[in-house]
Amino acid sequence: MNPSKLAPYIIRDQVMRLLSDQEIASVSTVEAQSQLGRGDAYLDLEHLELGVRRQGQEQITPMAHVLAKKAVRAETWSAIQVLLAAQRPGAPEPSRLG
Repeated sequence: MNPSKLAPYIIRDQVMRLLSDQEIASVSTVEAQSQLGRGDAYLDLEHLELGVRRQGQEQITPMAHVLAKKAVRAETWSAIQVLLAAQRPGAPEPSRLG
């Protein structure tokens, strides 16, 4: 397989390794919800290159691919942002969005 096609999977694995057992359980609880609340910060695990996103009023986000900010500790969320920023050469510092 082409190494560039593996990169998103490797990054997603690195993100998931940052989560504690308790956070993984919390993420599972959020996944069971029908949708995020308006304005909730999240990462789409299928499209990490998009960075932190916010749930819009009319937007429908597939919950099976969501890592909601509210499901993890602030320290974990910050570590995830640092990890994602490091994957994008020349990208600005992680935003304060999430």
